[in-house]
This record gives sequence, structure tokens and C-alpha cells, in this order.
Amino acid sequence: MIVNDEREDLIHRISETQRSLGRVFAQHHSPLFTSNLTMRQLKVVMLLSASGSASGQELAAGLGVGLGTVTGIVDRLVAQGLVSRHEDPHDRRVRRVELTPAGAAFLEEVSNVGSRQMRRIMDHLDTETLRALDQVTRAIHAVAEKLDGVDGLE
Repeated sequence: MIVNDEREDLIHRISETQRSLGRVFAQHHSPLFTSNLTMRQLKVVMLLSASGSASGQELAAGLGVGLGTVTGIVDRLVAQGLVSRHEDPHDRRVRRVELTPAGAAFLEEVSNVGSRQMRRIMDHLDTETLRALDQVTRAIHAVAEKLDGVDGLE
């Protein structure tokens, strides 16, 4: 069907453009690229940013790994000063992990670099294009929230 072919072609082109933008952004020395974090360590930091704190079991479930693996990841993040462990106030048997101020500052800087890069690009777009971009990003956000509420955004 022609409509499906056009949709697939558009989705493919948009995906390729997003990847290309990612390569352009990677050239701007984000803290992500200058840090020594592994992908799993970064995922833990991101999970903690979203949840505030988590138990080892919760982190293991979020990463899809065993508790022993999470313990090693968290140990390394503690050594880097990005997270801390503390006793759960509701269950002393549980140790909770949360971002330290340095961990929160790291994520803030990552976000700020990305925002500055997007702002630099948008400063060069005309008003009509910005209106269209606003409409599209709001539509994408609405669908993402709807999907997240239905079955979790993957």
C-alpha cells in the first residue's frame, strides 16, 4: 500500500536525521563523552534521577541484571562520588541508593549542554519553522506520554 510505504519512508528519514543530529551533538564535548561512566553506570544515574532513590533490587529490575551486578556498578558510582547508599527509613534491611549533589550536577550539566546546542540551532530557524517544530514536538510528547501510560515507553 502506498500510504504505508510513505509512512515507513518518512519514519526512516526522521530516524536517520535524528542519528545524524546525535553525531553532530557528540562533537560538542558533552560531559557524557568526557566522563568515565559505562553505559550501565549511566543508566543507574538516569534511573536515580527519575526516581529519587532506589533499592538494589529496583535497580536490578530496571537494568535487567542481577543484584550482584548492580552492587558492583553502585560501588564504582559511590567511588566516583555520584551516588550514595543509605538505610531505608521504612525497612532497615534495605539499602537505598540516591544521587549525590555531584551526581545531580553531572546530569544537570549534560542537560544544559544539550539545551545550549538545541538553542544554538533553533536561533537559526525562522519563526514559521519554529511554530511547526513546536507543534510537532508537542504531538510527539503527547503520544509518548500516552504510550508510557499504556505499556511503558521502551
